[in-house]
Amino acid sequence: MKEGPRVNDEIRLPEIQLIDHEGTNHGIIATDEAKAIAAEAGLDLVEISPNQRPPVCKILDYGKFKYISQKKAAEARKKQKTVDVKEVKMRPNIDTHDYDVKMRNARRFVEDGDKVKMTMRFRGREMAHQELGLEVLFKVRDQLGDISKVEHDPKMEGRQMIMILAPDLKKLAAIEKAKKLADKAAAKASRNQAEAEEAEESEAAEEAEDQVEAEAETDEAEGEPEKAQA
Repeated sequence: MKEGPRVNDEIRLPEIQLIDHEGTNHGIIATDEAKAIAAEAGLDLVEISPNQRPPVCKILDYGKFKYISQKKAAEARKKQKTVDVKEVKMRPNIDTHDYDVKMRNARRFVEDGDKVKMTMRFRGREMAHQELGLEVLFKVRDQLGDISKVEHDPKMEGRQMIMILAPDLKKLAAIEKAKKLADKAAAKASRNQAEAEEAEESEAAEEAEDQVEAEAETDEAEGEPEKAQA
């Protein structure tokens, strides 16, 4: 089966809706007439809306059209973010330093657009105090609540308690927007400060120049009587 649109002689219906290479809509015309117009322009007749009745065709450079379409598709694939699930493991009695390190990792994962699987591992007698692990997971949930949402609530799986957090796109977008506004405001403030300092320097230079001129005029005025006496 052919991939892509039908072109030139591949278009076999007797009539089409034609848009020429200058963007003019010719309405419904005979397919052979449209092919002749395309050939006269040194271009191709390309079916762009096959589901219309009759289909819509456009006169264009098919080679260029295909290249641009492939380039756009490649760029779209490149922009697509593959969501991974990153695992962060903890223990109910995790110390403050380890907790902070794992929280920084979890936050970075969410900010990068990935989901985070929080795994609370119980050993031995810790199984009798699952509420301690649950408290830690709730603490994680609350601290990452500004950028994430709970996709799966804490649930026991064997000797592990699992909670899955997913990026909250609206919250992340709001944070990014606020950051851009803050950066813009900081840049504006920096420019204003630079302009103010430049104005002060210019004013100081003018005052110094005025002072020099005033001193020169004073010296000249004091020299006039001396010349008269001489």
